[in-house]
Amino acid sequence: MSEKYIIAIDQGTTSSRTVLFNDRAAIENISQMETRQIYPENGWVEQDPEEIYKTQIKTLKDVISDKGISVDKLAAIGITNQRETTIVWNKKTGKPVYNAIVWQDLRTSDYCKRLQKEGHEKMVKEKTGLVIDSYFSATKIKWILDHVKEARDLAQKGELLFGTVDTWILWNMTKGEVHATDYSNASRTMIFNINTLQWDEELLELFDIPLAMLPEVKESGTHFGDYEFDGKKIPVTGIAGDQQAALFGQACFKKGETKNTYGTGCFLLMNTGKKPQFSDNGMLTTIAWGLNGKVYYALEGSVFIGGAAVQWLRDGLKIIETAEETEQNALEVKDNYAVIVVPAFSGLGAPYWDMDARGAIYGITRGTTTKHLIKATLESIAYQSMDLINAMQEDSKIKLRSLKVDGGASANNYLMQFQADILNKTVEKADIIESTALGAAYLAGLGAGLWNKEDILSHRKIDKVFQPEMEQEKRNTLIKKWHKAIERTKGWEN
Repeated sequence: MSEKYIIAIDQGTTSSRTVLFNDRAAIENISQMETRQIYPENGWVEQDPEEIYKTQIKTLKDVISDKGISVDKLAAIGITNQRETTIVWNKKTGKPVYNAIVWQDLRTSDYCKRLQKEGHEKMVKEKTGLVIDSYFSATKIKWILDHVKEARDLAQKGELLFGTVDTWILWNMTKGEVHATDYSNASRTMIFNINTLQWDEELLELFDIPLAMLPEVKESGTHFGDYEFDGKKIPVTGIAGDQQAALFGQACFKKGETKNTYGTGCFLLMNTGKKPQFSDNGMLTTIAWGLNGKVYYALEGSVFIGGAAVQWLRDGLKIIETAEETEQNALEVKDNYAVIVVPAFSGLGAPYWDMDARGAIYGITRGTTTKHLIKATLESIAYQSMDLINAMQEDSKIKLRSLKVDGGASANNYLMQFQADILNKTVEKADIIESTALGAAYLAGLGAGLWNKEDILSHRKIDKVFQPEMEQEKRNTLIKKWHKAIERTKGWEN
C-alpha cells in the first residue's frame, strides 16, 4: 500500500479531471466530468467559470472517496490547465463578471490585426516570445474590460482580478486567500516579460490593463497555498500549463529534449535551457517552468490538425467507425505511399503560416481506395510534426536525438513507426500517456519534497520504442512529395 499520494488536477478545454498518483508515480484512480462549451456568436468560445470549478472539485472529491484514502496520506496537489483561457472576477463577491473566454475564441482577431499594422509585433515578440494573436490572454482581458458594464471602473479601483484557469481554481480552493500563477502560465498571457520575469508596464499600457488585476507569479514547483478537505490542509505545491506540464511529465529536463503530444492537434515542445531561444520559423518562445531559483525555456510549435484529421475520416467522410481501426487499415496498404493528404482544413500553421491554404489530396489513381486515404491521413500527422521538428532544430541549433510522445494518437503504432521513419529518429512512447497530469504530479511532488529529479527519472518507464527502418532514398522521395503537395496547397483562398 502506498504511503503517500499526490493529486493532479487536470482542467482541460472539454473536461475537468483529477488523477490520483501513488508515491511511485503510478496512477491509482481517475475521475472525469465533461464541461460545456458556449458559442454566443460565430468564432466566440466561452465556458462557465463556476461550472469549471464545481466539476473540478467534484472529480477531486470523487477520486479520494472512491479509494477511501485518509487525508493524512495526501502529500500534495498539482494543478495543470488549459492555457490562455481568461477569467475576470470580482474580488469581493468571488463572482465572474463574464464567462471564461476560451483560448480558441477569435473575437479579438481584428484588434490583433490592427496592432500588427501599427507595428507592435517586434516589441511583443521580444518581450513575450509570442506573436500577436487572439489566442493569448491579453486581448481577451481588454475585451472584457471594454465590453462588460462597469468592469473597467471596478478594475481601476482594484476590485477585479484576472486569472488563467489555474489561478481561478487556486483562488477558490484557498477561499480567496491566494491570487497567484506560475511562470509557465504567465508566459502565455502576452503581458508577461519572459526576460525580466515581470508583468510588463509597456504591454499593460498597450492593452490598457491595470497591474492590480494580475496574480503574483511564482515558481512552478513551490507552495502556492492550502486546500482544506475534511478539516485538514493539503498543500498545493505544483502548477503548470498543460503543454509545459506534459514536457515535465515526459522528463524532458535537459536542453534539446523534445516531446510531441498527439491530440486533436499536436503540441511540440523542446527544452531550450536557461535562456530564451527566439524563432525565425514562426515558433513560439515560452517558459517551460521555474524550479529552485532557475527558469527553463522552451520552443513551441503546433500542428492545427492532428487527430482532428482522423475525426474527419470518421464524421465527415464516414469511412471509419472508430479511430482505432485506422492502424489496421494503414497496415493493409502495400504500395509505394503514392497518396498524400494535406489536412489544411483551417490553413497551415508553423512553419508555413498560410491561413489561405486549404486541404487537398494528391496522387489519386483508379486504384486508390479508402484504405489509401486512411493511411495517408495518418502519415500527414507525422509529416506536419516533422516540419515543426526540423524548424525547431534550425532555430535552436540543437540536433534531436529522440522524440518522446504522448497523447491519444500515440497509441497508433503505425503512426508512431512512420514518425520514426520519416524523422530518421527514435520515437519513445511513455508507459503513462497521461503526461500532462503526471507533470503536474511531479511538480507537486518536488514542491512538497516527496521526490527529487532522480526519483522522477527512475519512475519513468518506456512502453515502446520505435526505431527508424525506412531506407534513406525512400525517405527523401516521400519528403520531397510532401513538400511539393504543401506548395501546391498554399494560397488556395487567394
